[in-house]
Amino acid sequence: MADNTQAAHGADAAHGAAAAGHAADAPGMPQLDFGTFPNQIFWLIVALVAIYFILSKVALPRIAGILADRQDTITNDIAAAEELKLKAKQAEAAYEKALADARSEATRIANDTKAAMQADLNEAIEKADAEISARAAESEKAIAEIRASALESVEAVAKDTTGALVAALGGQADEGRINAAVDARLKG
Repeated sequence: MADNTQAAHGADAAHGAAAAGHAADAPGMPQLDFGTFPNQIFWLIVALVAIYFILSKVALPRIAGILADRQDTITNDIAAAEELKLKAKQAEAAYEKALADARSEATRIANDTKAAMQADLNEAIEKADAEISARAAESEKAIAEIRASALESVEAVAKDTTGALVAALGGQADEGRINAAVDARLKG
């Protein structure tokens, strides 16, 4: 049995030495093996050409289409914004005109109302003046009547008082002379 173990052990050692010798002959990375460079360059060129055709026929036209659509959308949005801006300016001008018209209409209405109120006031003043004039004329007539009545009353009181004084002083009261004396005195 010892022979079998030594033989197996010896075979493993020989196999290990052969593997180590073979490993020293092979390069470490296949990409750095100069013997495979032409093959690698061929496949590199094939891969680059394939990527170029895929990009130029599929991806780049799609990207160009998306960029063109985006540019069209931006152009349309700018045109719509300009149109809305123009409409806003027109609306603002219409608003300003309507506001000016409303102000002038309000001023006209206020002036018309003032004129109507002034006319009503003038009419009321004329009516009041006429009424005051009529009342003043009535008052003057009443005052004139009261004055005339007062003068008559003063004349009668003066005649009665003069007659009473003459009688009180012991004289004879002559009505003709008393009337003539009072009339003369009242006239001035």
